[in-house]
Amino acid sequence: MPDRYRQMIDVLSRAKRVLLTTHVRPDGDAIGTTAAMSMALRKQGVESEVLLLTHVPHKYEFLYSDNAIKWRDVEKGWVEGPAAEAASPYFARFDTLLVCDTGTWSQLPGLRERTANWNVPKLVLDHHLTQEDWADHKLVITEAAAAGEIAAELLEQWEIKIDAPIATALFIAIASDTGWFQFSNTRPFTMRLAATLMEAGVNTDEVYKHLYQSERPQRVALQTRAMQSLELLANNRMAVMTVRKRDFVETGAGVPATENLINIPLQVASVEVSLLFVEPPEGGPVRVSLRSKGAVDVSKFAESFGGGGHARAAGLKLETSLDAAHERVVAAALEKLSTIPISADPSDDD
Repeated sequence: MPDRYRQMIDVLSRAKRVLLTTHVRPDGDAIGTTAAMSMALRKQGVESEVLLLTHVPHKYEFLYSDNAIKWRDVEKGWVEGPAAEAASPYFARFDTLLVCDTGTWSQLPGLRERTANWNVPKLVLDHHLTQEDWADHKLVITEAAAAGEIAAELLEQWEIKIDAPIATALFIAIASDTGWFQFSNTRPFTMRLAATLMEAGVNTDEVYKHLYQSERPQRVALQTRAMQSLELLANNRMAVMTVRKRDFVETGAGVPATENLINIPLQVASVEVSLLFVEPPEGGPVRVSLRSKGAVDVSKFAESFGGGGHARAAGLKLETSLDAAHERVVAAALEKLSTIPISADPSDDD
């Protein structure tokens, strides 16, 4: 067994009660991976609970509710009081922390302050390039298409049987992070794992309905607003969309409804980079999502603003107004794009 898996398994095997968490605005990979790990820990006689820093998106909630996974979100406030009370009764219930699908504090708002004096093993299971050195043990495989891939390999090394519920959670993790196996991060291992999970009992038709045919009208209305804001810049090489606070208020949608909106402009053949600016209705920093077809490494671009992610998918936050964030980031992106040779124009013929 590789050492990187052995270390993680040794710590989890000694645990009695594990607190699982993931990044703010959890996506399918985050929810699927935490759900799979929670069910796997249960098989090993280890109790667990998932702590979410924002609400679970409606289309993924069934992974927790259908599998009796304990979870709580703190979007409206931390239940244990102010951050100064790091040794709170809530955290004291757990003897291990497992963070999935992120390795940076910026994606875990409020958690750093509350765990600074919490003397338990802190573990990270992740596939993102951007990392910080705060965990006791890290299982980070950047070539993995999703954190769910790493979790699946971990369970295999741990010799935990992947049954249908765990397989479904893992399948959703990898399917959502690969755009149903369309994105460039899909590798042969991803397809072999998908087949193995299907053999374990995944109902792909039901999964597809949950991921792509279960949207609420509010999200579709918000998507329309985002599309209406579309700007094509740099000779149509860069797409920019903006979702303002009033768009959330007037459509009744929440921030989770912005998931995957960033990918829509990539349908345009000439677009090489896509940016999505989001002004959260509850206030706080402006959120900027970035996607690339490969010409621009958006993880490095995001890191220059304190963010991070992957070469083709990254994000950042700015404590400023939406208009100021838009002006600053778009100007920097245009400057970066100007250094990239223009690709051959695709034919306009159908």
